[in-house]
Amino acid sequence: MKEFIKVTRALAEPNRVKILKLLQRKSMYVNEIQEVLGIAQPTVSSHLKLLVDAGLVAYRREGLWVRYSLADGSSTPYAASLLGSLRHWLEDSPEMRKLADSLHGEKRQRGTQQASAPCADRLILMANEQYKSGSKKLGLQKQKEILR
Repeated sequence: MKEFIKVTRALAEPNRVKILKLLQRKSMYVNEIQEVLGIAQPTVSSHLKLLVDAGLVAYRREGLWVRYSLADGSSTPYAASLLGSLRHWLEDSPEMRKLADSLHGEKRQRGTQQASAPCADRLILMANEQYKSGSKKLGLQKQKEILR
């Protein structure tokens, strides 16, 4: 019974349902979900934790980043059943269409940013290494080198 309650509670909040519908389309990072939904990062992270705990969402670490996707439903039969049904529910909802459109618009806007993401990741890693080694700043010249 506890598993059933956990899954149904996870679906009891509209933003969590929206997150599931977004993840149905593609796996995403917290900041991407935050941009599409227009809610604060801690709120998105809190929602994702509840969804992960309910077995509805899975995650994969990618360096410093975490990518979220729909779970396969293997954790509980309730999660599997609801995930299967959710794929068909709300597809005609104007609110869900608007989110899907904003997701596609975000892809177009981020085209150039995604190409530079690995460089930004390297910059963050190097800044962390510099900080750990005692040097608190990564010089502007070094930043420019990394971003090239």
